[in-house]
Amino acid sequence: MSEIKTQTAQQPINLTEGAVKELMNIRQSENIPADYGLRIGVKGGGCSGYSYILGFDDKKEADQEYEIQGLKVLIDKTHAIYLLGIEIDFEQDLNNRGFSFNNPNADDTCGCGTSFSA
Repeated sequence: MSEIKTQTAQQPINLTEGAVKELMNIRQSENIPADYGLRIGVKGGGCSGYSYILGFDDKKEADQEYEIQGLKVLIDKTHAIYLLGIEIDFEQDLNNRGFSFNNPNADDTCGCGTSFSA
């Protein structure tokens, strides 16, 4: 009898429960089209070299698509190397309000937490 092996694509990122809740609130309050996904990526710039992209968008040809906690997530294949293992959270306290990025691939991050070097 032959053995069938199943391979599952590993989620390259982690969204905390707080981040998912806030993203769902944004989707609803901004009337984001249902077929749009959450685009997570990087771009050149920022005080440390790269900055994060986080927003709703339609799927492009170079995107990999994942479903994380009921949320469609889009990542350009060329950005995945910078994002593998990242955790995105939403903080709301006296000192901070917004999304935070905990990126194990970052060699250095800036004080604001939205740019990094790799």
